[in-house]
Amino acid sequence: MNLVTLYLVATHGANTLPLGWEVNVNFKLFVYDQVRDKYLTIQDANGRVSRFNKLKTEWGFAKLLSLDTFNDASNGYLVDDSCAFGVEVYVIKSTGRGECLSVKMVEPSNNTYTWEIKNFSKLDDGVLYSELFSIGNHKWKIIVYPKGTGSAKGKSLSVFLQLADSGTPPTKRKLSVGFTLGVKSSKVKDHCWFSAPSDNWGSSNLVSLVDLHDRSKGFIVHDTLVVEVQIDVMIDVKEFT
Repeated sequence: MNLVTLYLVATHGANTLPLGWEVNVNFKLFVYDQVRDKYLTIQDANGRVSRFNKLKTEWGFAKLLSLDTFNDASNGYLVDDSCAFGVEVYVIKSTGRGECLSVKMVEPSNNTYTWEIKNFSKLDDGVLYSELFSIGNHKWKIIVYPKGTGSAKGKSLSVFLQLADSGTPPTKRKLSVGFTLGVKSSKVKDHCWFSAPSDNWGSSNLVSLVDLHDRSKGFIVHDTLVVEVQIDVMIDVKEFT
């Protein structure tokens, strides 16, 4: 079947634009029906953004109309050997921002920190901080709320991992971390962003206080709770303009 195709093309000045240029647009194409005085409107069914750049300078529709339909004067598209096309373009302003990602897998021999909290039964409902420790060229702390915090207060043990680098992270940098945080046999896996102003993550409901103090569960042995974190991967993201 012979078809009519219709494209929007970035041409004027495209070759003189700076390296890495791009223009994001939403657009509609029109074919004028001269018999009924109206337009056939064609656009992406899902409203997807079309990105024009040095490698992709045209977007459109390869199967707009069959040539027979277009040539049939009763349809109004081609009358007296003349036709009319139109376009409506909405340019989406670019933020001019990008991101540079650096992925680092942490060596298994140096990706775990274990914290023994002794005399656990004598602790009040405050908050505990581990000593500073280093994994993957970053400094960390573990935060423990023995009686829970927030909505979990009085219900569950709350445990968090905190990024403790001095003044980190800068507003244009963030650190994605894949880690496992747990106590004894109860573990929780998470993947989160450490970015200003939030620099810690974990679980408010790591284990219920009922289970925690149940001797058969084995969480507290000789009045000692063992908290452990294992950091497997870190993705350092730097924003640039």
